[in-house]
This record gives sequence, structure tokens and C-alpha cells, in this order.
Amino acid sequence: MRITQKGQVTIPAEIREKLGLLPDTEVEFRLEDGRVVMEKASGPPRRGKRVVERLRGRASADLSTEEIMAMTRDSD
Repeated sequence: MRITQKGQVTIPAEIREKLGLLPDTEVEFRLEDGRVVMEKASGPPRRGKRVVERLRGRASADLSTEEIMAMTRDSD
């Protein structure tokens, strides 16, 4: 495996799948006994936070909870 000019490497699919490293997963690097260790960043997932921020403020309060629930129920 080679490091690109930008300092990038490809994490093999088998390792990504085993560790659950999906696109946009935040990771941290540290040195440990002369080795580089990479792991998922601690804290809340950043992708989810971005999604929530994009959606924040888009709902309206024109309908009550009961009206919204009625819309989602099967009308049969």
C-alpha cells in the first residue's frame, strides 16, 4: 500500500466493514509504541449532526400531533 502525494491511503474494504467505517466517519490518529493507531472518533457522529442542522427549523406547527399521527395511519 502506498501513501499518495496528499498523504492519503486506502483502508481495505474488509477492515472498513469489520470496523463499521462508513463514508463521512470521523476517525482519530495517534502514535502508540512507534505505530500509528486509527480509531473512530469519540463523541456523537458528525454526519448525523449535519443532517439535523440542515433539517432544523423546517417543520411548521400548523398541525397538532394528533393530526400528524392521523395522516400516518392507514385509512382502511
